[in-house]
Amino acid sequence: MRSKVWRVEKQMFRVAMGVMAFLLFGHPSARSQSYDGQKQITPGQNKQLPAESAVSPTVRPESLLDKTHSDASPLNTAASPVGGSTADASAAPQTTPDNGKANGYLDVYGFVELDLGYNFRTIDPNWFDVMRPSKLPAFSEEFGKNGNTFFSVRPSRFGTKGMYPTPWGDMTFVFEFDMFGVGVNAGQTTIRPRKYYGEIGRVLAGQTNTNFMDIDVFPNVLDYWGPNGMVFIRQPQLRWTPINEDTILAIAIEQPGASADSGALADRIDLSNVKGRFQWPDLTGSVKHSWNKSYIRGAGVVRSIKIDNLTTNNTQSIVGWGFDASSNVAFYKDVLRLQYVIGDGIENYMNDAPIDVAPELNPSNPAMPIKGQPVRLQSFVTYLDHNWSDKWSSAIGYSSLWMTNTSLQTPDAFHQGQYASVNLLCSPFKNFMTGGEFQFGRRTNMSNGYHANDYKIQFSFKYSWDFRVLGRP
Repeated sequence: MRSKVWRVEKQMFRVAMGVMAFLLFGHPSARSQSYDGQKQITPGQNKQLPAESAVSPTVRPESLLDKTHSDASPLNTAASPVGGSTADASAAPQTTPDNGKANGYLDVYGFVELDLGYNFRTIDPNWFDVMRPSKLPAFSEEFGKNGNTFFSVRPSRFGTKGMYPTPWGDMTFVFEFDMFGVGVNAGQTTIRPRKYYGEIGRVLAGQTNTNFMDIDVFPNVLDYWGPNGMVFIRQPQLRWTPINEDTILAIAIEQPGASADSGALADRIDLSNVKGRFQWPDLTGSVKHSWNKSYIRGAGVVRSIKIDNLTTNNTQSIVGWGFDASSNVAFYKDVLRLQYVIGDGIENYMNDAPIDVAPELNPSNPAMPIKGQPVRLQSFVTYLDHNWSDKWSSAIGYSSLWMTNTSLQTPDAFHQGQYASVNLLCSPFKNFMTGGEFQFGRRTNMSNGYHANDYKIQFSFKYSWDFRVLGRP
């Protein structure tokens, strides 16, 4: 009797699994051509190389340093010097060949990470576990006395990725979150969605890295936030990639956004009836060409910002623009990561810049003596990643971002941020990484002569996983 009941339960289990597989992946006859290639499915592209292929003499092992943050480069394929930055390497779908036919699958990936260390100076308490020059004190003892120990598990991450065939081609999808609170949740350890998007063929829709940024510039660092001069933001977008070979071309419309500084007017003029408005989406484009294990990439953004004065019924139109040139140069056991950015009113796209628009005198127009001015910025990143062996690696580099402040910003307004770090990392076996890092940050104010330096030592322990729960292994 017990054997008969067991056989019935087993048959019911098989039927249930069959129904689940049908609902998730469709009928086998609907399978189409397999998803070709894989590499960070980040700005401007939709593929990512498997983690294994990234383990070259110049790449961090097994994507163990999946360090990106923020609120999201064109994908190259094997041509990338590192097969794509490990910053988001776990986020892209992977494929399993099956005699040329696509297989539906669902993967679960993520990691648990503990960061701990000592901050020799001070920083905004909401950003205690990262190095952000814009969050360093604007005046002496703004954040109290020097010296703080910190522990953080906020970089820890969980995600799912998968693919199943459709009549229009293979559909890939990603949903992931970490525990790093930002915005109203700044400083908290709380769930924060990072990426959620789907892609069929050449069209991607959802939230991922902006097409304006190059994720492969992100170096192999322990600091969760990374170099301040990088373009770095994830946001909702609709992206089209008409060319995706050695040369990759991508175009996207993206969610607009900006922040403003009321500056010296804050206590003098009632700005309650002055409102910002985004009439149109931001337009981004990128082109990337790869050869051997190196590449060069250019990207641009154009955006529209409206400032409405509801009292006078006047509207000011501001055009923001930006250009991002970046490259990875691979040689011997090294990867040199380079980026230069220039633009007006694009601080929203940067890894660590405070405001996009600030007040400026406008003497040529008596009807509008004060106007909003898109703030000019320039930045660069220079980092070298070096693998000492298949288990040991280091990254060393420097980044800077500086802004052309307006005449009506206050003397303590942020003017320049500098960032540098050096580390030694070890991955003794698959799916585990540990290491130590020294970090430096410097904030310089606009015109009162004040600057603040910060020095941190950080140690990290990271335990990763990535396994298939449905579909063939």
